[in-house]
Amino acid sequence: MATKKVSAEKEITVEEKLSNLYQLQTMMSEIDKIKTLRGELPLEVQDLEDEIAGLETRLQNYQTEIKEYERAVVDQKNKIADSTALIERYKGQLDNVRNNREFDNLTKEIEFQGLEIEFAQKKIREFGEAVNNKRAEIDRLSEVLDGRKADLVQKRNELEEIVSETKQEEEKLRERAKKLEAGVDPRLLTAFKRIRKGTRNGLAVVYIQRDSCGGCFNKIPPQKQMDIKLRKKIIVCEYCGRVMIDPELAGVED
Repeated sequence: MATKKVSAEKEITVEEKLSNLYQLQTMMSEIDKIKTLRGELPLEVQDLEDEIAGLETRLQNYQTEIKEYERAVVDQKNKIADSTALIERYKGQLDNVRNNREFDNLTKEIEFQGLEIEFAQKKIREFGEAVNNKRAEIDRLSEVLDGRKADLVQKRNELEEIVSETKQEEEKLRERAKKLEAGVDPRLLTAFKRIRKGTRNGLAVVYIQRDSCGGCFNKIPPQKQMDIKLRKKIIVCEYCGRVMIDPELAGVED
């Protein structure tokens, strides 16, 4: 069984591996073109969705804060009612004082409760101003939110239109790419994906162009060019790390 497995692996030549890999690169480049056609729309849609979620959260927080201020106003009004009742009671007791000490104590209590009422009234004014400020901010944010939602609808429609035009083509390309991946050595496929991820243009396999690497355009020594044309081993560019093939294998005239 082991001998059969080794012989089966040997049936796939380096040239075939390189050819499969370049075909896979071609498929992925086509998919990249479709993504480029969509441009920044997916990111713009995501940014708008995140911004809208943030605005809605802020609005909810403002509503919660307004309710807290309103509860605080009720508490302060209750304090005023309590202090007013105490003042009325203390004033009633003034008519029955027996000495100056009791009179002074009641007078101080009346004065203290008066200060408590003034403090509570001040707090009520502050809370009222805070509520007004929050409501003004809610109005402003609501206007911004409506604008962002309108932008999102527009961007989504644009994206859906482009996606609907290219979806079928992309699905076909991905299906073909998946079949090609099955014919590529797993380690080579992993390296291919890693290189693609690390390059700006998504090219992991390039052919020689004017004696240079088709990816970074650094010059390739003649001997290495000859090794690439022989297709006996997989050779990568010493500058950018891309897999290099000769133009003929890529179906391009040198």
